[in-house]
Amino acid sequence: MLQLLQNLASGETLVADVPAPQVARGTLLIATRASLVSAGTERMLVDFGRASWIDKARQQPEKVKQVLDKVRTDGLFATLDAVRSKLDQPLALGYCNAGVVLEVGAGVEGFSVGDRVVSNGSHAEIVRVGKNLCARVPEGVSDEAAAFTVLGAIGLQGIRLAAPTLGECFVVTGLGLIGLMTVQLLRAQGCRVLGIDLDAGKLALAQRFGADVCDLARGEDPVARGLAFSGGRGVDGVIVTASTQSSEPIAQAARMSRKRGRIVLVGVTGLELNRADFYEKELTFQVSCSYGPGRYDPAYEQQGSDYPLGFVRWTEQRNFEAVLAMLAEGKLDVAPLISHRFAVREAARAYDVLVNDRSALGIVLQYAGAKPNEQARRVALGATPPVAASGKAVLAVIGAGNYGSRVLIPALKRAGAQLDTIVSSAGVTGYHHGRKSGFAFASTDVQADVLGNERVDAVVIATRHDTHARFASEALAAGKHVFVEKPLALTLEEVDAVESAWRAAAERGAPRLLMVGFNRRFAPLVAKMKALLAPVGAPMAIVYTVNAGAIPPDHWTQDREVGGGRIIGEACHFIDLARYLVGHPIVDAQITTIGRHPALAVRDDKATISLSFADGSIGTVHYLANGGKRFPKERVEVFCNDGVLALDNFIKLTGYDWRGFSRQRLWRQDKGQEACAAAFVRAVAQGGAAPIPAEEILEVSRVAIRLATRNSRSG
Repeated sequence: MLQLLQNLASGETLVADVPAPQVARGTLLIATRASLVSAGTERMLVDFGRASWIDKARQQPEKVKQVLDKVRTDGLFATLDAVRSKLDQPLALGYCNAGVVLEVGAGVEGFSVGDRVVSNGSHAEIVRVGKNLCARVPEGVSDEAAAFTVLGAIGLQGIRLAAPTLGECFVVTGLGLIGLMTVQLLRAQGCRVLGIDLDAGKLALAQRFGADVCDLARGEDPVARGLAFSGGRGVDGVIVTASTQSSEPIAQAARMSRKRGRIVLVGVTGLELNRADFYEKELTFQVSCSYGPGRYDPAYEQQGSDYPLGFVRWTEQRNFEAVLAMLAEGKLDVAPLISHRFAVREAARAYDVLVNDRSALGIVLQYAGAKPNEQARRVALGATPPVAASGKAVLAVIGAGNYGSRVLIPALKRAGAQLDTIVSSAGVTGYHHGRKSGFAFASTDVQADVLGNERVDAVVIATRHDTHARFASEALAAGKHVFVEKPLALTLEEVDAVESAWRAAAERGAPRLLMVGFNRRFAPLVAKMKALLAPVGAPMAIVYTVNAGAIPPDHWTQDREVGGGRIIGEACHFIDLARYLVGHPIVDAQITTIGRHPALAVRDDKATISLSFADGSIGTVHYLANGGKRFPKERVEVFCNDGVLALDNFIKLTGYDWRGFSRQRLWRQDKGQEACAAAFVRAVAQGGAAPIPAEEILEVSRVAIRLATRNSRSG
């Protein structure tokens, strides 16, 4: 299918042929008929992409600080690699979509195949959208008109915050698409409206919709005009829909407002405000958040949990429905706002118009409308398909997220793996990273293009944590070797299922590798530690300090059902490294977390884990998310043999009173990712022992899950 993408590093906009997404629980699959280019937001994104690195940094000073902090902890080269990778990610443009439902996911009610709907789907022939971000289109509303719904909801939410009443005087500053729809919605509520802009064409449209106007290009004073418009009393409210770095629109809004007037910022402006302007009049100032309640709430948008109507009357979805009702009743007229139309194949031309013609308003992209049997879920990327049984490992990769694309896939490629198919949920990231890394195909269909692919020897799983065990079990049952980016599973039952699939393969006479990406075992300085510890027969004590850094409580990794929490999802790395250095099974494990406190919403990311081993060794993992960013991320200390080995951030190893060893330092940090991937590829291609014994993987996985479960119950 065709989809419009932008490269944030170069600003290039292209129409790409990417795999069509599959419907998922709580979502709709929609064949697009029309989509609208949001002139303000999308022009800003294109301008950002085309800006130089210096200009990008100037626009995001908070990101610059994050980069500097990362340089201090991870080093310059690792930071540059991370920044380049972030900017290289393709951005799916667009969020104003109208189309027809192709498939309805499990758990979705109120929609049927064939329904015409609007959504915040991107500029693509087929989109997958959560049910709460969709609304049915009434009869009589065209596809083109319906595509304006999402922008209309943005303006409507600003109006709801301003709470206008019949007969009040309101000002709309900035007469782009949202501004002109806001004018009409205010007029429909019985308000008198003054529109402010520089563009004569937009001012003429505002007048057509019943507004008075103030032409900044002719030198008219907006404050004086606003005061005159309100009969000298000051306007009741101002809705700012402009996009500018200047703080003047807000300052002017304050000066033209009456005492206790309301100002709502819907657009993007500077916010260097004069306190006196607001203090003396007791003005109310509020920033509006997109389409309304539910925006950026994963429970609402992704999991489909609605807010009770009696408590939240106007959600995102209900705002969509309100705008559609206004369109159906003829109270909102968007036909005059359409300035250009392009077929989706010519969308790159549309963005040239967007950037070069500042008077452009509604740019509509037109689509033929895909049918169910036209959903191509696999696309060829140009590389020659690998040959099965060629003496090299032929891999398929499920997942194309940040770690998989930036670290794991390049390491597999450098290890000599032949890359067959990459699968991603929505198709875009798989297409981008598959083409970049030399895969033959990109797909969204795991069953057909990975598990049923006879060319593929091994499957690499780099998806969200809640899918790891299922994919691993299915791949083993399909006769594939398996590499799972940690963790292996989220529950003990899932671990049991993976173990059963692994043992069943062996019982069939076709044993398969089961490996988890515990890469720290393969770090060169860890290999040196292991060699130094090998002659020592006495038990050891390990102190592992991890300055993990904070992750927001609503991040998916903190979700017990999806990410498993940080003990299962990340601390398993450190439990495994302690297990590897000791070389004996873990016989007991305990966890203690920082106690309840109002400032600490998440408990299991500030914990001490105590491990006891069969040989009498002990280990302590201090996993802490409340430390400073400038402190090293990881430090491993091993006490034994009347000496100490101390590993700092996988770049420096120091021996204290260690006979025959004092120190070793690398030029750059090496956590063993390259060696870990190479060991797996070599084992698949050549056979032999597993790089990590599966029994140890299962043991560590169960320990991490039991610790997390015990901590959850104690909390």
